[in-house]
Amino acid sequence: MAVTRLKRKAKRNKVKAKVRQENIQRLNTKPVIKSVDVEQIKEEFKKGSKGAAKADTKKEEAKAEKAEAKAPAKEAKAEKAEEPKAEKKETKKAAPKKEEKEDKE
Repeated sequence: MAVTRLKRKAKRNKVKAKVRQENIQRLNTKPVIKSVDVEQIKEEFKKGSKGAAKADTKKEEAKAEKAEAKAPAKEAKAEKAEEPKAEKKETKKAAPKKEEKEDKE
């Protein structure tokens, strides 16, 4: 009797076995533990929280400076916006007077 080989099934089984072995090796590995100074980390954390409060005040100061810098610019824009309106009004008023003078002559 001839034996038929199931090549695809054999490949699939080999891959499954390989994946299982890799998972077992991954789970059994131990991470490298460095010597860590816990007290030093605690001090850095405390400094960080104090530094964060200082950083917040610095951020607020920076925002205030930016707002002050923008204020004159806004005022200048407002003045520029008002000037053309005034000129337009004058030209409109001046134009009818000229026409009236021409009508009178």
